[in-house]
Parts: sequence; C-alpha cells; structure tokens
Amino acid sequence: MGSTSAHHGHEGLGRRSLVKRSAALGLIAVPTMGFLSACATGGGGDEDKGGDKPKGEVSAKNPLGVKEGAPLEAFIFKGGLGDQYAKDAEADYKTTYKASVKHTGTQEVGPKLTPRFAGGNPPDVIDNSGANHLDMNRLSSQGQLQDLKELLDAPSMDDPQKKIRDVIHPSTLEKGKHGEKVDVLYYAFTVYGTWYSQKLLDDKGWTYPKSFDDMIKLCAEIKKDGIAPWTYPGKYPYYVHFNLFAQIAKIGGLEAWYAIDNLEPNAWTGNDAVKQVAEFYEELAAKKYFLAGSQGMTHIQSQTAWTKRQAAFIPNGSWLENEAAPTTPKDFGMAVGALLDGSSADKMPQGTLRGEPSEPYIVAAKGKNPRGGMELLRIMLSKKHAQNFATKVKSLTCVMDATEGMTLSPGLSSASKAFQAAGTNLINLQLQEWYPALTDEKIGGLTGQLLTGDLKAADWVKKTQAEADKVAKDSSIAKFKRTS
Repeated sequence: MGSTSAHHGHEGLGRRSLVKRSAALGLIAVPTMGFLSACATGGGGDEDKGGDKPKGEVSAKNPLGVKEGAPLEAFIFKGGLGDQYAKDAEADYKTTYKASVKHTGTQEVGPKLTPRFAGGNPPDVIDNSGANHLDMNRLSSQGQLQDLKELLDAPSMDDPQKKIRDVIHPSTLEKGKHGEKVDVLYYAFTVYGTWYSQKLLDDKGWTYPKSFDDMIKLCAEIKKDGIAPWTYPGKYPYYVHFNLFAQIAKIGGLEAWYAIDNLEPNAWTGNDAVKQVAEFYEELAAKKYFLAGSQGMTHIQSQTAWTKRQAAFIPNGSWLENEAAPTTPKDFGMAVGALLDGSSADKMPQGTLRGEPSEPYIVAAKGKNPRGGMELLRIMLSKKHAQNFATKVKSLTCVMDATEGMTLSPGLSSASKAFQAAGTNLINLQLQEWYPALTDEKIGGLTGQLLTGDLKAADWVKKTQAEADKVAKDSSIAKFKRTS
C-alpha cells in the first residue's frame, strides 16, 4: 500500500507499481529481468545448508526455536507506509532475544537484493514491495523463499490456543501460495474503491450513490455546483483500474473475471459486463465529469486537487489516507464507497468490495537466521503491532479483528466498515500483479484515451482484448492460472 511519489523516479519503466502492495506477484521491472535470470541461479543449489542455521531451545515462549543473541537483518520497503512500524516490532525482537537487528528502509528492494540472493547472502526478512520489487515467482521456484508452515502453525502471541493461521484473514494464505506452499506473508490489507469527503456530501445534502445510474445523476448535480465530480492521475491511468476492473468482476461475476486473469480468448469481448463498465466511463468522459487537467496529473496532484475540494470522487486504495495526510483538512471526513451496481442482473450484490492482502513479506530460506525472520513476523502479527500499524499508517493488517474497540482515523474507519459490510463479497484480482506491463502501460494507455473521450467504449474493449491476446501468445512472458 502507501506508495510514494518517489516511485516516480522510474517513469522510464513506464509504471509505478503501487499495485505491488496489492500483491507482488508481478514480474520484476523489466530492465533487471535478464540480470536476475542470469545471476539468480548462483545461490548455491542446496535448499538449506543444514547445520549452519542457528537454532535455540523450543519453548512455549519461543515456539520457533530462535537462537538468543543471533543477529537478524531486515530489509523493509519504505513507501507511503514508512518503516517505523517494522522498527517498533524489531525493538521487541531485540529485547526478547538480546540480539542486534540490522534494519534497512529503502524503495529499491529489487536492485539492492537481487545480487545478494544471487550471491547466497540475502537478508533474513524482507518487505518486498514497491515498483522495484523482487520477482517472488522466480525466487520461490529456486527454493529461495522459506516455507512459512512453521510460522503459520506456531501459537499466536495473544492466545497460545490459536495458531497464527487462525488469526489472519484466509485470503492472506491463499494469496501467499506458490503451488501448495505458503512462502509469502501479506501483512497489510488494502481496501479499494471510490474515495470522497463525507463532510462535502453532508454539506451539500448528497448521498454516496449505489448504482451507475445514481452516480451519473449525482455527477450532474455536483457539476452544477461548480465542483468536478471526478479526478484521477492521468499520468498513471491504471489507478482507474482499481475500480474499473473490480466493477467488471462485480457485474459479470468472478468466473468471468478469472477468464480475464487467465488471458483466455474473448474474455473481454465476450463479457457483457466489460461493455457496460466501459460505457459508464465513456459517459463520464462525454459529460465532462472529470476535473479539467486530470489527464496530466500524478497521483499526488490528483489527490491534492481532491483534498482541496476541486473534485468529489477519486479512485484509490486505503494507503490514500496516509499518503494524502499533508493536504487533508482536519474535518474532511475521508471515506470510501463500495462498488456500484450496474443493474439488477449483477452477479455480485450491493456492498461488494475490492479488498486484497498487500505488503508482501518473505523470509530468505538461505538467509543466516530464517527462524529469527519468522519470529519477527510472529511479533508483527500480535494485536499490539497490528494496532500500532493501524495507528501509525492508518491501514488494516491481515490480523482479523485487531482494531476492534480502537478509535480509528476517518478513512480507516470507513474502510473497516466497508470491509465488514462486504462479508464474503470480496473481489481480488491478479491481472495487474501477473502482467503489470499489460495493465499499467498497454491497457492504461487505452484507459487514458477513454477518459479524455478520445476512444469510444467499444474500441477500448476491442483494443484491450487485442493487447491481452498479444501477451497470451508471447512465450517469453511467464503465465499463471487461476481457479479461485
């Protein structure tokens, strides 16, 4: 979550992959791809060198058998969420295990760690997020990622009767799998949707709309009032996909979306929901419901226009509250709305939400202290640290019910309510994680034209299908299959 403008140093790569907080299953930024495959095999063939891993006495207090005094190294992505929350957990680790912890906070996880994995000396625990993250599919297939079964079966800090796997959201386990093995722990949980100021709506007597039709009607009123209904970061139009793609899944159903994730022929053109959603955006563009100049804005510029009440709605993820904090008025009442209904024929009900595990943590199997790496995660998965995360970065973690009884910031409170209300009607999408060049550059370019009115909905659908087909036929791109 919480990416920062610093990602934008990589415009040459054509994207800022803040989606990696929704899941870092994507390919590594292209220029390092060849480098990674060329050298990542140098990590020593054997899975685990056996006796050289420090192991301590296993006890109720130390279920993973961490060796006291053995140093730990942590490499944490430092984006919009910062890295203080991780340092706070490391401080507890230091005290408990009387050990030194070397901490690095960086936005360059991939470039800094690719040579270290190749050389067989990776750090113990890594928050693998941001535009320049490591390719986890590749690392997993090389046996570089620690199987987290021992961590998941260990007792939780708060209730020894409950295993770690019982206190975290089930989708966290699902998303962290490579084959049958869970070797990635997604620490945060991102809620995506349409963000707005509750105060603005209250001041004007407006209500967050439930359907496309209601939204179009409300936009007319908003525009009459002299405010733009919508803004978006036109420099990174894939932000619009956070809503656009999820709307397709809500209206057309998850089965039909899996066909899109799986790059099946006619998955876009053969799905009526795709046409319906594209036409909704075409109408917003035709009626000039986007803030003038949005097409040239970065994410920070569009967010700032929105916090200054120049626009009512913005598509985004729940890292937004932390990232936009510097410009958000005290009484703004930041809130997020669930997906809109297309019609009564939608496959998923009112209140359906796109919510996904995010912020992927990995433990290096060939690190010096993998047990310590897993123990740091166990500490982070305590209520104490899940609540600290909510307080410091205004975001949910994968720890269920951790924020119960807390006074939450407005945006987090709204995201939490929307999450509770959605129940099992949660959408998570893989296309943007698996094929970021397709979604962020190719489809993103088409979406940019759709929102300026330069491309008609029907052409957006046709061209999007053609781009997906190109990827499907390109044998140099690793493919993934999704069944649930």
